[in-house]
Amino acid sequence: MSHQEHRRLAATQTTAIPCAVLTISDSRSEATDESGQYIRTALTQAGHNVVQYAVVRDEPAQIVEMVRRFAAEGCKVIITNGGTGISRRDSTFEAIDALLEKRLPGFGEIFRMLSFAEIGPAAMLSRATAGIMGGTLIFCLPGSPNAVRLGIDRLILPELAHLVWETVR
Repeated sequence: MSHQEHRRLAATQTTAIPCAVLTISDSRSEATDESGQYIRTALTQAGHNVVQYAVVRDEPAQIVEMVRRFAAEGCKVIITNGGTGISRRDSTFEAIDALLEKRLPGFGEIFRMLSFAEIGPAAMLSRATAGIMGGTLIFCLPGSPNAVRLGIDRLILPELAHLVWETVR
């Protein structure tokens, strides 16, 4: 079966997907979380259910605890934003990578390629990543609103039903 056939089949068999959004930031709150709000709105407008949302500090233990909780509560997709850079405080990549059973290296590769077209060589500073933990898809995006829009609009939403379908077939 071709990827187009998989996409069509996935679209007919995958209804509203239960999703969680996790913002990782030492400076943002729910009131100032533009990127998290964008993700929530985009998922909802695409017909998915955002059933969990939180903002946590860039602390590995907090990140892992929240991701595990969201997965245990039935979220099939968790999208994080923030903490994917290379500063000393950025710990999302390490925290999530340790949880992943299967990685989707193409996600980060394509994200950086698309970012390069927009921002040039600074794209290499992103450690955007994705993978699967026990049947839950996890996507880690940078926290900037432009990066979030790129990841959501050009990568995640166009393939989300297909990706979820692949994890359960």
